[in-house]
Amino acid sequence: MATIALPRLSMPRLPILAGGGTLKSLASNRYVGLIAAALLLLGAAVGLVKTLGAPNHNPTRVRVSLVSALRHAPQGWREALAPLNGHARVTLDVIRLSEGPLAPLTGASWNRPDKVLAPPLPGAPLPPAPIAGFFAPGPAGPMPIIATDGRTPFGAYRRPFLGNGRPRVALVIGGLGLNSRATQAAIETLPAEITLSFSPYAEGLQGWIDMARAHGHEVLLAVPMEPVDYPDNDPGPLTLMAAGQASDTVKRLEAVLARATGYFGVTNNLGSKFLASDGAYQIFANALHGRGLAFIDDGAAARRVGPGLVRGSAERVIDDQLNQTAIDQQLLALEAAALQRGQSQGSGLAYPVTLEKVAQWSRSLDQRGFQLAPVSALTH
Repeated sequence: MATIALPRLSMPRLPILAGGGTLKSLASNRYVGLIAAALLLLGAAVGLVKTLGAPNHNPTRVRVSLVSALRHAPQGWREALAPLNGHARVTLDVIRLSEGPLAPLTGASWNRPDKVLAPPLPGAPLPPAPIAGFFAPGPAGPMPIIATDGRTPFGAYRRPFLGNGRPRVALVIGGLGLNSRATQAAIETLPAEITLSFSPYAEGLQGWIDMARAHGHEVLLAVPMEPVDYPDNDPGPLTLMAAGQASDTVKRLEAVLARATGYFGVTNNLGSKFLASDGAYQIFANALHGRGLAFIDDGAAARRVGPGLVRGSAERVIDDQLNQTAIDQQLLALEAAALQRGQSQGSGLAYPVTLEKVAQWSRSLDQRGFQLAPVSALTH
């Protein structure tokens, strides 16, 4: 191997300034300039360390890359992102916008059936998804499963709640993920107790769910279902059809569920015809129950139950009429129903006027003697 001889550098004597000397000769010396630059750089580095703190001083403020996040993911998560045959499905559509590590939180108190569920502080984040033990590889991607100890994704991903004896009012705001501005506004401006529902067709779906949970919101995933005016009103290629074969219904449902993780249940997107079919609904309910998920509908399936299936139904859609006065009246009707029965549940979509009125209404709900609750707290 060839070597390169470097010339030896010797430091010349620096001139000693007498009374009549000036700084000009010293400042023009190149070695003095180099030393001054090095000292300046060292000073800046020391100041930066003092400002930011020592390494690991506050790890929650460090932005973690997706590569690092996947490296620290729970065992089996990377494999779950791949289909049973084929290449890995680590795509932007699954993990876009995710910044926090996908670390398991197996010791969280809200996943312990022997512990009293204590609600997080207002706005406090829910544990990041996925939580180890609640997912497994599926044909279309990672699928929610019931843990070996019997705990369910419903219990793992719901927002903890502790009632205070007041009448409870719950709201689901849906249609999220398709409009980035409306989605961000719903996540950041609505109280954490309001449940958010996301479209499976949303770009960056997992990232939106991560963001919602980081703001304390529990999350539902909307399942497209056949309406009576299909195909004029078409919910998209993953639509569950009333006359579909059982295998096709389950396959489409699993394709929706595999789109993301971190949701405690699903809700319906349309579905007036599908939900009216006894056979179709039973197939759907059995598949959902087998994965430990809840079904929260917008009122279209209020009479539908299922053996062991966790259920909830909205009593009214607050923005059927899209104007401020009508929305105010619907919110007051929810309060009246809560006074009569102890609890009430509504649903709405992420229209700008809906978000504005719900945010305004919720700020004074406690002063009027009600408790805002996540919709999971009203299930049966």
